[in-house]
Amino acid sequence: MKLTIEGIKNTAEWEEKGYSLPKFDRASVEAATKANPFWIHFGAGNIFRAFQANVVQELLNKGVLDRGLVVAEGYDYEIIEKMYRPHDNIGALVTLKSSGSVEKTVVGSIMEALAADSENEKDWARLCEIFRSPSLQMVTFTITEKGYLLRNAAGVSMPGVEDDFAAGPVLPKSYIGKVVTLLHERYVNAELPVAMVSMDNCSHNGDKLYAAVNEFAKEWENRGVCKPGFLDYVNNASKVSFPWTMIDKITPRPDAKIEKILADDGIEQLEPVITSKKTYVAPFVNAEECQYLVIEDNFPNGRPELEKAGLYFTDRATVDKVEKMKVCTCLNPLHTFLAVSGCLLGYTLIADEMKDPDLLRLVKRLGYEEGLPVVVDPGIIKPRDFIDEVVNIRIPNPFMPDTPQRIACDTSQKLSIRFGETIKGYLARPNELKISDLKVIPLVFALWLRYLTGIGDDGKPFELSPDPLLDECRKFVPDNIDSLLHRKDIFGVDLYDAGLAKAVSDYFARLNSGKGSVRNVLKEL
Repeated sequence: MKLTIEGIKNTAEWEEKGYSLPKFDRASVEAATKANPFWIHFGAGNIFRAFQANVVQELLNKGVLDRGLVVAEGYDYEIIEKMYRPHDNIGALVTLKSSGSVEKTVVGSIMEALAADSENEKDWARLCEIFRSPSLQMVTFTITEKGYLLRNAAGVSMPGVEDDFAAGPVLPKSYIGKVVTLLHERYVNAELPVAMVSMDNCSHNGDKLYAAVNEFAKEWENRGVCKPGFLDYVNNASKVSFPWTMIDKITPRPDAKIEKILADDGIEQLEPVITSKKTYVAPFVNAEECQYLVIEDNFPNGRPELEKAGLYFTDRATVDKVEKMKVCTCLNPLHTFLAVSGCLLGYTLIADEMKDPDLLRLVKRLGYEEGLPVVVDPGIIKPRDFIDEVVNIRIPNPFMPDTPQRIACDTSQKLSIRFGETIKGYLARPNELKISDLKVIPLVFALWLRYLTGIGDDGKPFELSPDPLLDECRKFVPDNIDSLLHRKDIFGVDLYDAGLAKAVSDYFARLNSGKGSVRNVLKEL
């Protein structure tokens, strides 16, 4: 049994071992896709393989779609060369159920996999051809938030950007330079319409993509290195759109336990590849069962009926509400609480923390009692249903190998959004909500300050996760935390002005009073 076109032909053998297989005629779908591509995706990583590719397969199986996906990788070309092509673009998706069972799917909806490398003549020529195609409706991205940056935090241009500004749409080097060069191909070819859709897990992601594309177009027009009118094309919403989206699905690194399950079934050649850029890829992906993709319905060239596979299409304001529901109250704040408390208590798996009665009670109190009162119901997803799923299915999933140490990364950058917005919601409605009723949110702030000491509740040192403000903030603990509590950039509000500084200080003093003090405070609350 091999994950190749030839290897999956013996359908009975695969189905006998519990695998769902592609149920469409691959040859005809591949021919139709190459003749009239409708969707190209940039970013050949795990989230794409577990989510978007599986959605397209579901719709191909139902007969809703007659064409598949094209994927392009613009950062690490070895993913295409060493993983996609040897397996004929076919992979296995193992969905990790909270019940402890697994669902196994062979995903074969990707018809072409290309290196977005302007020095690769064959692949680059094909990419240009795809962007010139009138049939192309959507260009999507999961390239991480960093992928849209043209400059680093110090204001220095990212590699290749200045060269691409100067050269114009010819043999680009930077990731965004490649994307905008291909979009320029579409402009030159009759100003064809298209939707440029970021599906990365960051706020107002469409704006981030637009800002990068627009800056390139402006530079090229100003320097006279592109066809005149390109900037107007990029800014004409009837030609090029940049919808907002909210995506939510956890796809951890391919896990050795999952590899063993597949190998025991008889699948060969499952060995992962670690590329020269340190990307870890395998012929399979493992992911949680829950998933959400909410998309602003703004597609100048039309779009496929992806709602028939559970995706949501709505207006921009609703996308924003769903994102705030997730990031500010119903999911991300719970993760951050579990991250800092888990590190202090010596946990190495988020799912195990949900078996801790003290942590479970406080997670529920944080979400249901303190967070839900300020959530604006987006209408398409009920906030209580969402948080029920988070608390009862997603976080406790024993198969999900997510760690508090990973989630504790960059906590100083997360607190203002994940908790500051809720505090602002309370302050804005003093007649209905009392800031003094917030107990767990100030505790989370105090736990983070206690975390910065680098000493666990057992009195032993532990390694702190990366954070850009780590060294700066550690100077204030344990003896001068008052200075930090004024920092709006960290907490979203001045905690003194908000009336929460004393609660944070009192918690911190108790959390920092010796071995076992963290557990004692959690238990008491």
